[in-house]
Amino acid sequence: MAADSAASARDEMLSAGARDEMLAHARELADALTPYAGPGGARIRLGVNIAHHDDTAADLEGYARPLWGLAPLAAGGGDFAHWDLWARGLAAGTDPAHPEYWGAPEGIDQRTVESAALGFALALAPERLWDPLSGAEKDRAGAWLARFLDARTPDNNWNFFPVMVSLGLDRVGYAHDRDARHTRLDRLETYALQDGWYSDGPTEQRDYYIPWAMHFYGLIYAALAGDDDPARTARFRQRAGDFALGFRHWFAADGSAVPYGRSLTYRFAQGSFWGALAYADVDALPAGEIKGLLMRHLRWWRDRSAATSPGGLLSIGYGYPQPAVAEQYNGPASPYWAMKAFLPLALPASHPFWAAQEQPQPADLPGTLVQPPAGAALMRSGGDVTLLSSRQHNTWARGGSAKYAKFAYSTRFGFSLPAGELGLVHGAYDSVLALSDDAGDEPVHFRVRETCHDPAVEDDGTLRSTWHPWDDVEITTWLTPAAPWHLRTHRIRTARALHTAEGGFAVSREPGTAAREEGAGRAMATSAAGDLSGLADLGAGPAREGQVLELLPGTNVLAPRTALPTLLTRLRPGEHWLRCAVLGAGPEQAADWKTAPPEPRH
Repeated sequence: MAADSAASARDEMLSAGARDEMLAHARELADALTPYAGPGGARIRLGVNIAHHDDTAADLEGYARPLWGLAPLAAGGGDFAHWDLWARGLAAGTDPAHPEYWGAPEGIDQRTVESAALGFALALAPERLWDPLSGAEKDRAGAWLARFLDARTPDNNWNFFPVMVSLGLDRVGYAHDRDARHTRLDRLETYALQDGWYSDGPTEQRDYYIPWAMHFYGLIYAALAGDDDPARTARFRQRAGDFALGFRHWFAADGSAVPYGRSLTYRFAQGSFWGALAYADVDALPAGEIKGLLMRHLRWWRDRSAATSPGGLLSIGYGYPQPAVAEQYNGPASPYWAMKAFLPLALPASHPFWAAQEQPQPADLPGTLVQPPAGAALMRSGGDVTLLSSRQHNTWARGGSAKYAKFAYSTRFGFSLPAGELGLVHGAYDSVLALSDDAGDEPVHFRVRETCHDPAVEDDGTLRSTWHPWDDVEITTWLTPAAPWHLRTHRIRTARALHTAEGGFAVSREPGTAAREEGAGRAMATSAAGDLSGLADLGAGPAREGQVLELLPGTNVLAPRTALPTLLTRLRPGEHWLRCAVLGAGPEQAADWKTAPPEPRH
């Protein structure tokens, strides 16, 4: 009895600790926003808007996006001192006569995105936002939101936004056409793929929008509307459970997630899927494992103080303020989609999620997992995760080829974005094969893989793709997991002479690199902390020379200043094969560089 009592007390302490930790984090982020609110409370302006949408929509982002965390906080009984500001803002923002009116949607409009947060908040916390309004204010707010039910949207995850609005209008009893949301949901289900994956519309797009949008909203719908739509919500739950089994491989032992794809400035929204699983009571994984995945992720981000400004605002960037990470749709308040990760705050303190003891990921997870729907192979080694990519591309997001089409992405080393178009130092060509047809000995214009053709997964987990940097240059690339290494093989058929530069992972050079190796067929650099990046040529084609380049500051998403081991050679017109083994490792595995690299398989 005494032992049971002690265990119960310990579990209650752990439960309260994680919940209090998350409550404090959510309040801290929201409190920092209040000095930037307008008198009416409807517009929160955090800086100069450089997004493609208008300033009013950007100010609406500042108001709406914190509600992804504040509404769950209220639903779970948490306190927040500034609800009067948000209630006042809802009345003002939906009043055409008020100076802070948000305006009506026109075409494909950013307001449609933000309306989802308002619908969600009304569904979870109407007593904080809706009940304080007068009858006339409720009529205006309901009419404003109802406009979004048939708003024009892209054919992708945006179809969920009117669904969230409908859930909110349901909760507050505002009459509306509920059939409209079922039409949207029917379309969303056509995006379903195998293993719980979706595409983000009828495209090749498979990135974080699958967990933090498609599954996140689907699980909210399952929790709030399951009794009315049981067959669909059962499918949403099943797909989320299937997805969870693979998605956990995207997270390293320290809680970090693989930096990959667009919208990285949303940061810990990467972990919001785990909170949504708990909220919808999907038990695909043990509660303790789900809790551990989410809490480690949130703590990893809290420890990266550079992600916020001195005033406590989330910055545009990833590991630090870095405007180059932003997409054309990212305004100054865009990062607050991160507050989706606080959805478990809607669960009562007695819920099994809070009572569960945090668990690490199972020790028997496979070292390599191939995910064909994403065209990816995930390698786990030394607690880190490396994602090999051979399917994805994005030609419209800012820096799309760097965010999707590099060969490898790492939780330890991140990836780099170009700072300019002239030369290897500006281009920051980590984890790519960069090619130039410039005449002379010092090329400055390079091309990389942008679009993968005929992607395939071979029996040993090798990812294959073909790409054409020029019409008369065809390259087939094979990427083979061999943790902690990976192997790269390129068959190049070219009608023109080429300079080539193949980069490994970019490693921090603050305050400097601890060791370097440059020379025939090898290039390596280690950080002051002992992280190692290296490439070893496997001798299939022309001899390659190893160099370590110091890239321009602000190119890598994790480390502000980096060095890049690179293999360089020149090719004459004809067919050539280039092969190398690539190692990215922490201090514990750096000794692997001294051993023979794996043998090529192609």
